[in-house]
Amino acid sequence: MTQMRVAVIGGGIVGLSVARELLQRRPGAEVVVYEKEDEVAAHQTGRNSGVVHAGLYYEPGGLKATLCRRGVGLLHEFAQDKGVTYDECGKIVVAKDQLERERLQNIFERAVANGVPDVRLIGPDEITEIEPHAVGVAALHSPHTAIVDFKGIAKALAEDVTAGDGHLRLGTEVTSIEEARTGAGREAVIIRSRSAAGGSPEQIDIFDQVITCAGLQSDRLARTSGDSAFPKIVPFYGDYFMLSPEKAAQVRGLIYPVPDPRFPFLGVHITRRYDGEVMLGPNAFLSLGRELYRRAGLSPKDVFDVVRTPGFWKFAAKNVPAAVRETRTALSKKVFVDEANQYMPGIDPSEVTRGPRGVRAQAMYADGSLVDDFVITGSSRLVHVRNAPSPAATSALAIAEHIVSEALSR
Repeated sequence: MTQMRVAVIGGGIVGLSVARELLQRRPGAEVVVYEKEDEVAAHQTGRNSGVVHAGLYYEPGGLKATLCRRGVGLLHEFAQDKGVTYDECGKIVVAKDQLERERLQNIFERAVANGVPDVRLIGPDEITEIEPHAVGVAALHSPHTAIVDFKGIAKALAEDVTAGDGHLRLGTEVTSIEEARTGAGREAVIIRSRSAAGGSPEQIDIFDQVITCAGLQSDRLARTSGDSAFPKIVPFYGDYFMLSPEKAAQVRGLIYPVPDPRFPFLGVHITRRYDGEVMLGPNAFLSLGRELYRRAGLSPKDVFDVVRTPGFWKFAAKNVPAAVRETRTALSKKVFVDEANQYMPGIDPSEVTRGPRGVRAQAMYADGSLVDDFVITGSSRLVHVRNAPSPAATSALAIAEHIVSEALSR
């Protein structure tokens, strides 16, 4: 019997989880992971806040809620098995006024319906017992919300892939994917790739099945195989500021605001990291490059891709208040810090320093609406993960189960 050959494109946490799942489901299969960077987890996986989301916000019974809850358990077990830092530091979602208290009740009801363990509503006195420097009229407490080293998780996944006789092709950029018949009349998927460093000829490989998990480049890669232009990736950057060690010592876990339905993104929150540092952020502002992490320059290709998309302008017109808020946080360190001061007063701009930047692959439909759920397209032999939204890192191992089941059932 001919050995099954499967390619996974993308060396982030989702792609690596998919490759590992394939090797477990199909022993003896040849699994190849393509990653254009020289290391795994170079983009969204290695540049997020490190929060393991408990499943507070998601529609009960929906795919995001289901995969998040299963993903938390799988991630915790995997981290313990691999010796990767995982800390159930807990989280409070703080309501500043009566209106936010009412929204908090809705979040609480969703969390209970989703099976989030030991979640409860608390008052001002209990807020300060949990986070002595936080203030609010009420809060939701999720004691098992955790933080983890996601880059460490990705490296451990990569080790599992290679230990299972999978292959990692780092520094290899896929340029096109095409379904075709070989000379022997065999249905297959042809991948063309090249060294990301340049200087080497194009390489052609033939696979029985291909699964793309390309994150920030997911729409472009799908388009090379003739897939739909939408959903399209519109990149939004998120900046973080780091608290001074003295101020960071005042934070025990995670302190979040109540989501405001007027805004498409959550806004600035306070996050303890697995390494003990504490971050403020992120904000969310249109990025001038899909993989632009420095605070200068732009990618003309990426900017043109956004401005020629009618849906983006529809989105912008509907979200003027959000644009104003995010513009102010992008331009002013003081305004950024003041966002956090609403529920943890006393942070002075002099007590924070600029931290890392991440870029979020925000999928958008042609009408300008944001995609908030999983989008998987393609055919029986070619599966595109067009959108794996937050909490994708938390849910990665469960997402892999779902994607691999979907791919193999085709």
